Amino acid sequence: MARFIDQVAIITGGASGIGLATGLLLASEGARIVVADLDPSKMKEAEASLKKAGAPDTWSQICDVSKQEHVESIVSGAIERFGRVDVIVNNAGVMTFKPLEEHTLEDWTRVLSIDLLGAFLFLKQAFLKMKPGGAIVNVSSVHAVETTPNVSSYAAAKAAILSLTRSAAIEGKARGLRVNAVLPGAIDTPMLWENPNIKAGLEVIKQSDVGQPVDIANAIAFLASKEAEFVQGTSFRVDGGRLAQL
Repeated sequence: MARFIDQVAIITGGASGIGLATGLLLASEGARIVVADLDPSKMKEAEASLKKAGAPDTWSQICDVSKQEHVESIVSGAIERFGRVDVIVNNAGVMTFKPLEEHTLEDWTRVLSIDLLGAFLFLKQAFLKMKPGGAIVNVSSVHAVETTPNVSSYAAAKAAILSLTRSAAIEGKARGLRVNAVLPGAIDTPMLWENPNIKAGLEVIKQSDVGQPVDIANAIAFLASKEAEFVQGTSFRVDGGRLAQL
């Protein structure tokens, strides 16, 4: 299968975890990949892996998704280098683990700026610069619908992503742009295992409920592909059935 030949995909947080897994899958199907991340060494390693996976070309640039000038630069840079942007995956995210009363305004501002406003900034650029036929996939979380203690800012940001996705899907349809969201469950990444709630036993996860980054990458690739051309504004939960249990 080669669903992304001649296409260009920007992936935020694309140097590791779900972002890298998504890049590798899209690269294997012909996409040129733009890696937006903050870790230069991981970005170079990612570019090498992406080319090995089959990407015809890659480009990476430091990008703090909460900074409008960074977002504008990477979207404009991708168009200058490759002539187009077909897919944007808003994957970059952070978590803060504190009881609600210990959260500071700075904690909330940081999480919302990256997890929510970063997606908005890329959506804005997509609406301004992407051509009809483009697809944007926002990475939310099961915390958007069911959550645990001590992650109020993260859960709120991920819930807001779903509302943003719906609004952007409505407005994007007239522009020929599709906008959808994926809600990962527990995925085998450092963010999962470094979670203090898990370390402290406040959140217990069965091994059968832990997925791999490629499981989310497969969902993202579907939503970004022509196979999903009639899918608009959806919230696609990929959690191994974890939230379906009583």
